[in-house]
Amino acid sequence: MSLWLDTCKLPEYDALDKDIECDVLIMGGGLSGILTAFLLKQKGVDACIVESDRIASGTTGRTTGKVTIQHGLCYHNFLNQIGREKTLMYKIANDEALKTYRYIVDKLNIECDFETKPAYVYTTEPKYAEAIKEEAEVAKDLGIDAEYIEGKLPLPFPTECAVKFNNQAQFHPLKFISSIIQGLKIYEKTKVLEIDVEKHVARTTGGKIKARHIVFATGFPFNYTPGYYFLRMHQKRSYLLALEIQSDSPQLDGMYLDANGENGFTLRMYNRMLLFGGGSHRTGENSGGKYDYLIQSANKYYPGCRIVHQWSAQDCVSLDNIPYIGQFSASTPNIFVTTGYRKWGMTGSMVGAKIVADMILGQNDTENYREVFNPQRFNLSASAVNLFKDTVKAVKGLAKEKFTIPKEELKEVNSGEGKVIEYLGKKVGVYRDDEGTVYTVSTKCSHLGCQLEWNQDEKSWDCPCHGSRFDYKGFVIDNPAIHPVNFLDD
Repeated sequence: MSLWLDTCKLPEYDALDKDIECDVLIMGGGLSGILTAFLLKQKGVDACIVESDRIASGTTGRTTGKVTIQHGLCYHNFLNQIGREKTLMYKIANDEALKTYRYIVDKLNIECDFETKPAYVYTTEPKYAEAIKEEAEVAKDLGIDAEYIEGKLPLPFPTECAVKFNNQAQFHPLKFISSIIQGLKIYEKTKVLEIDVEKHVARTTGGKIKARHIVFATGFPFNYTPGYYFLRMHQKRSYLLALEIQSDSPQLDGMYLDANGENGFTLRMYNRMLLFGGGSHRTGENSGGKYDYLIQSANKYYPGCRIVHQWSAQDCVSLDNIPYIGQFSASTPNIFVTTGYRKWGMTGSMVGAKIVADMILGQNDTENYREVFNPQRFNLSASAVNLFKDTVKAVKGLAKEKFTIPKEELKEVNSGEGKVIEYLGKKVGVYRDDEGTVYTVSTKCSHLGCQLEWNQDEKSWDCPCHGSRFDYKGFVIDNPAIHPVNFLDD
């Protein structure tokens, strides 16, 4: 369980058990959906949130809690891809998001450990030094309070340099949510099974919901059409530890992220606790050992530390690394989407909520930067590489499910291990628990049929194509899949 989920218990809400109507149906009870409902409520709009599990139990409850406009080394990349004007609009949108958090926290007097801190992207390798220096220069040109720092940082390992963004923030996301959910209409344990985009009706496990406006705030939208988001996004996972460190260990003055995202570390303090993470990878590509590596690294750099929590998170990544926020498709004027935060969901969620609420209300407060996030965009130069990679992954996943016959036999699956094997003439996923009980699932993802891969660290079946995840019994953990794979009659 994450540090946030363990230290803040949110109220429980009933499941939907009848047909209802509302002005705005928001699918997804994470920070995006909750903020959208909160902003609409301030304007007197009747919004309803439906969540398939518990609110904030997904990515929101597993974040690092950084509220920052620093999203890795993004600005110099965006400058080359989409030009200065749109890059500036991206900065302004996120800057306004950060300011809105400050305003809400101050106005409602929310006790959520909101602290102003600097954010750093650092490197331990000379090869990233030039990119970091360029990021600092571009950031300053865009009006960001940024600086280039050469040499050692207050980290327990040597660093080459860093770019520092001043006046950023960090907080306890669930404590923040516990204040803004007051008075919101929320249904938990209510899964949306189907959307009739023409009639504006959602069919759920507890009844039908008719709404004037519908918002996809579900992470990965499960509707195949008309948005075709499964062709335009993939999902990534990362891992975190919360550590009690020795009193003589350095207390970090800000939030730190390695420029080498997949192999580096993210660090920040929460009270006297150190959040220490890394191990980023595309969903479906974890052969195991992520937690082991983090634990070994934590013991190396913080001798005598005690691991209090460990958890993982998942988020969507768009083709050009900019979120999709706005009208779901050109043919659905009253259906909206907010997704693709690329692990920067705190500011991303606020940007999404402000744009979507603004569009529903018919206001123009966000009009100057909406186009940057418009889901109908397609910038070939910015998107081509990721589109090619995503297409290759999808083709491989489908081909593997259709043509590859594994050779392992059931007896070769050890306790605590999962494998794809041929059994009784079928390809199946097999997991044997520590007591020897065997669980079998279909290896065909219920979303679009790619072959699932075993995630040894988390004892789950993960889809490398679009990021759906299932537990070892075959039940859905992460969307876009909505149906389980705990049957073998396909």
